[in-house]
Amino acid sequence: MKFVSPKLLSTVLVAASLAGALSACAPIVVGGAVMGSLVATDRRTSGAQLEDEGIELRAASRIRDNLGQRGHVNVNSYNRRVLLTGEVPSAQDKQLVEQIVTRVDNVQLVVNELAVLGNTSLTQRSADTLVTGRIKAAMVDSRDLFANAYKVVTERGTTYLMGRVTQREADRATDIARSTPGVQKVVRVFEIITEDELRSLLPKPAANEAKK
Repeated sequence: MKFVSPKLLSTVLVAASLAGALSACAPIVVGGAVMGSLVATDRRTSGAQLEDEGIELRAASRIRDNLGQRGHVNVNSYNRRVLLTGEVPSAQDKQLVEQIVTRVDNVQLVVNELAVLGNTSLTQRSADTLVTGRIKAAMVDSRDLFANAYKVVTERGTTYLMGRVTQREADRATDIARSTPGVQKVVRVFEIITEDELRSLLPKPAANEAKK
């Protein structure tokens, strides 16, 4: 979850709309079917999805209470693994944010990618949003990935990939991200599962389909 100032909100929304326009079938929030059996499904349990939303909301609120307007912090949680990106003014603030998030209920892992820098410009954040849109569009167009199994975050040209995926899927998504214009670096924050685990997560064919 990202929290930004009201001044930034309109710019980010415009950038998100532009990113969605990059592909008719790939809005910023990717959903629906990719092809045949490749239905874009969320691989987290419904409980984990709710916990991730709660983690993001509580973490963002507590960070805001402690930092105020100091810094620009983004909180993204996937299956209770939390990615922190953005900028803070000091190493002490970076450590403080991590400690705050670690204490949030249900958090299992914190990956702290905060940079000790001045806040990025609106132009840079808009460019990052567009890069994320391009990557998601490319995932859909690849037609061999479950696009909705991934969470994509881009910060200052670095793209972070999250999700519960197999090694094969992780490598494929990494290749797509690396070949996307505007991506300077790819950081993988995946939870790797086996091919057998993946098969157990796939939708089962309906009985009448199985008889054909």
